Amino acid sequence: MRATPCIGICSTTYGDLVCRGCKRFSHEIVAWNTYTVVQRERVWRRLHELRDQATALFVEIVDEAKMRDVALKARLDVGPAATPLTIGYEILRRRARDVLDLHDVGMAAVRERPAAAVDIRDAIDAEFHLRSVAYYERSFHVSVDS
Repeated sequence: MRATPCIGICSTTYGDLVCRGCKRFSHEIVAWNTYTVVQRERVWRRLHELRDQATALFVEIVDEAKMRDVALKARLDVGPAATPLTIGYEILRRRARDVLDLHDVGMAAVRERPAAAVDIRDAIDAEFHLRSVAYYERSFHVSVDS
């Protein structure tokens, strides 16, 4: 597991309460280095759950062994505990431009109209952000103007 969820695209510096890059809350980003292992694991768990939920709306896993093989060959360090949806998302996040057919990487589009892997990745990311914003608003009873 990476030391931080940061992916180098931080929108909290522009006033967002939920980062458009890593989807953490602004106060989590500021306090990350002071968090205990348990606090960090709690944030990671929330992020993975919300991302897996978003991913499931757009792709289904049809061949987990093939997908794991693709991840291994692409040197995607997802860890042994990664869910199939997490592995699928990481393949799309890092290799979407190279994926011509989702079946080649062990996945299939959920929607009837096939879309390019890049479009599916972007749709997952947008849904992931929406879910993170909803989680923030529900948790803190504060409206996020995003």
